[in-house]
Amino acid sequence: MAEIINGISVPFKPIVNNDFAPSVNRKSTEVFSDIFKSELDKIKFSAHALKRLESRNIQMDDLTMDKLTSAVEKAEAKGAKDSLVMLDDTAFIVNIANRTVVTTMPVKENDDKVFTNIDSVVFA
Repeated sequence: MAEIINGISVPFKPIVNNDFAPSVNRKSTEVFSDIFKSELDKIKFSAHALKRLESRNIQMDDLTMDKLTSAVEKAEAKGAKDSLVMLDDTAFIVNIANRTVVTTMPVKENDDKVFTNIDSVVFA
């Protein structure tokens, strides 16, 4: 049987109370926000940096990523914008605002020993 709403016959019964409204699960929203924040906080690598990692045979393991993340957090706390992160014998140029590694190289490979377009250095 059709319902009449505002003088119009509709083939469904409207929901007049919130019995069927989806309940907001507080835990799931907290979990989502935690996951979202952790994804935003992850260090990303530009396409250029990924090519340099591969061509220069630089290995990234969990410990190295943890040290790099910690260095980026320290630079961010000091207001850095583009940092040179020295990690063992590897140099990473990182855009701090985007948390993105722009390029990377072994220190011994840089013949000039000159790094440009940075405003800070972090030794990790």
